[in-house]
Parts: sequence; C-alpha cells; structure tokens
Amino acid sequence: MLYEYNGRRPTVGKDSYVSDIAHVIGDVAIGDNCYIGHGAILRGDYGSIVVGSGTAVEEGVVVHAPPDKFCRIGERVTIGHGAIIHAAAVGNSVVIGMGAILSIYSEVGADTIIAEGSVVRMRQIIESGVVAGGNPIRVIRTIAPKDIEYWTMGKELYIDLAKKYLEKGMRPL
Repeated sequence: MLYEYNGRRPTVGKDSYVSDIAHVIGDVAIGDNCYIGHGAILRGDYGSIVVGSGTAVEEGVVVHAPPDKFCRIGERVTIGHGAIIHAAAVGNSVVIGMGAILSIYSEVGADTIIAEGSVVRMRQIIESGVVAGGNPIRVIRTIAPKDIEYWTMGKELYIDLAKKYLEKGMRPL
C-alpha cells in the first residue's frame, strides 16, 4: 500500500510489484522491475529512500532514512527477509542476508554479500566485492565467481516473481 505523508509521495517504476500489505510511506522512489514483498515497510516520512531497478525487498524488511537524508539502494540488490536497512548507501548487486542490520549512515559497496544476521555498525563502510558477516561484522573473503552466478539467478527469480504477481494478482479467500 502506498501512502502520502506530509506532501511526500511514493513513486513506483514500470513492472514493479508492491504488495498490498507492504507499507511504502512518503518520499520513496522505487525503480523498474522491483519486488517489494509482503509486510515490508519503506518509511520515507522525513528522509528519502531510493530503490534501484531490479531490486528485491523481501518480506518483513524495514527501510528508513534519517531526517533530510537519503537511503540509496542500488540496482539488482537482494534484501533478505526481516533485514533492517537504515544505511546511507547500498551499492549495485549487493546481497543482504535475512535478519541483517545496516545501521544508520552505514555503507555497503557494490557486489558485496552481507551474511544473514550480521550487524553493520553506525557509519561503518564495507568495501566492494567481499563477503562479510558477524556481529561485529568483518570481511570473510572476496566474492567468487560461484557467488555471482548463484545470486544472478536469485535476482532473476524475484524479477520474474514481480511480473507474475502483476500478471496474475492475488485473490483473498
């Protein structure tokens, strides 16, 4: 569900699916071919959120931005179920594992994987092209070709799922 708040309105790109039970509030710009899952909350009430094209925001994710600041999520990003994103920037082709937390003003470089349940601390910067995990988070290794192959397939699944939801819809029982 899309909500205007204090004159701030969400925008949704072409072929993007936003669940009726997601809450997209205020200044949120969603790119093309995105999937915004059931129960996700994107709060652009006093900050601004930009979601790049081809990005999947899975079920139960919370995204927020600080007052008068941006939370920029790149293109072809996968944000796993139940993650909390309060980051300043998430690069292109990032994977954020289920239940991970990206704290206020943190940044994650492109082509990076943040493991499930990890915590990226306030203002922490995770470099591009790595796998990082833990609490506190640390770099575990560099990205491997098998990671790119697997997550490229995973991103296509959600782009296809968004199209199917738009074509077939859901019917309450």
